[in-house]
Amino acid sequence: MMQILKSMTLEQLQELAAQMGHPSYRSTQLYEWLWQKGVDSFEEMTNLPKALREELAKESEPGGLQLLKKQQSSDGTIKCLFATGKEGSPPVEAVLIPDFYEDGAANRLTVCVSSQVGCMFGCAFCATGKMGYFRNLDAWEIADQVRHINRISLELYGKRITNVVYMGMGEPLHNFRAVLDSSEILTHKLGIGLSPRRITVSTVGLSKQIKQLADEEAPFFLAISLHAANDAKRNQIMPINESLNLDALRESLQYYHKKLDRAVTYEYLLFDQFNDSVEDARQLSKIAGWIPSKINIIMYNNVAGVSLKRAREERLNLFMRELVRLGVRATVRRSRGDDIDAGCGQLAIREGIKPGKTIRKGIPV
Repeated sequence: MMQILKSMTLEQLQELAAQMGHPSYRSTQLYEWLWQKGVDSFEEMTNLPKALREELAKESEPGGLQLLKKQQSSDGTIKCLFATGKEGSPPVEAVLIPDFYEDGAANRLTVCVSSQVGCMFGCAFCATGKMGYFRNLDAWEIADQVRHINRISLELYGKRITNVVYMGMGEPLHNFRAVLDSSEILTHKLGIGLSPRRITVSTVGLSKQIKQLADEEAPFFLAISLHAANDAKRNQIMPINESLNLDALRESLQYYHKKLDRAVTYEYLLFDQFNDSVEDARQLSKIAGWIPSKINIIMYNNVAGVSLKRAREERLNLFMRELVRLGVRATVRRSRGDDIDAGCGQLAIREGIKPGKTIRKGIPV
């Protein structure tokens, strides 16, 4: 079986170079070709001796996801469908979300990456949750989504990507180690070279793993997929809340803040006449007071087969007015890419697969 070089750390590549009788700096050059320059073949690694390239090709391959399909939204959002590194695995999706200056030049270029094939947690509003869970992505498979989309960004805008959010398919903290390892690839000076402060990892509220992030001093930012401000409503739309409720979330976040002295972001999808009342805003303000935080109010992208719908503008305005009155730091995020199903909660592979594992009630795990 061929060794995938992208699955190896720089230290492992150094060991490989030593075993092959080559100086350690060859491993540095190889790592740069794999991640910083993002090539797909040994032939393109022109500063490596031909003999080394031929030797590597006998028992290894660079590795890389295969871009199967690319769609562009009317607002510039680009969704990519990738075949993964494992035979028989369903594909995954990742999204490039561009923001523009008034003159049309690209400003912030954010990649929304997937960490799993599907998702086990079955949130009622999420198309990925309807898929169920199939497998965790390897660290290199997560990072390679960014490599691909960085190339697209350079081609379209002449500019590298600026931010990465782990908010695509899957629950990132359910794939804890691979997510941390992939973030190290993205921030390595010989790799993508992002600042950790340009990376945000989202979670539905896995309290044990939130504490683990604190213990390991993970350098990126943390976002919480909240979406309801009391347990009764959260239980209805997020099955995980029945075992890890808001009390457990509060305790883990206070531990996180005490360890790292870092604020968090709450993501709050606004659903019409479900979680968008003035009383909901008041309850949300109490959660915002647990630790220093900000709240992103997200206008929901309607998903086929889901009864929850996007809140109306007049209800959004009343909700935001109450948050402002209560001194809560909150912003509204408008829908992006919903015409190609690239928006928040819309990523899913619908064709040719049976549902995977889920914790949703009524569906066997």
